[in-house]
Amino acid sequence: MYLCSAILPPRSYFLVALPIPEQNADASTVTIRTRKFMTNRLLQRKQMVVDVIHPGLANVSKIEMREKLAKVFKSETDLVFPFGFRTQFGGGRSTGFVLVYDSMESAKKFEPKYRLARQGLVEIKRIARKQRKERKNRNKKLHGTEKAKGKKAKKSND
Repeated sequence: MYLCSAILPPRSYFLVALPIPEQNADASTVTIRTRKFMTNRLLQRKQMVVDVIHPGLANVSKIEMREKLAKVFKSETDLVFPFGFRTQFGGGRSTGFVLVYDSMESAKKFEPKYRLARQGLVEIKRIARKQRKERKNRNKKLHGTEKAKGKKAKKSND
């Protein structure tokens, strides 16, 4: 099926035919290639740049990508951390970064907390904004080591 539109600049005629991409593209057409592979023994992980070719698909989910990469690197899906993916202009191709840790202990030790929270490995407790502001303003009135304690020291009456 083609979408046709006529563009009529002065004294010339052009006919532009654009194919409409299929809505139900196959996930089996997704190709994952790794570049710049490096085994980082200090951080107990494998790190690489990943090129994902996905014609007909807007993007590939990170969960799907984690499963495929875990199978390739003979690891668990919880130890694979994909991030920083950008889709190239025109679509059909994305590039990002992937870290595959050797163990869960090393992942929790070296990976930033926000990335662990994205995968559901750590729960980040957020205090309400108003409470944070009130605490900040209360601490403005304190001096020195009292700020670490968080309480206003009572003055003794001498």
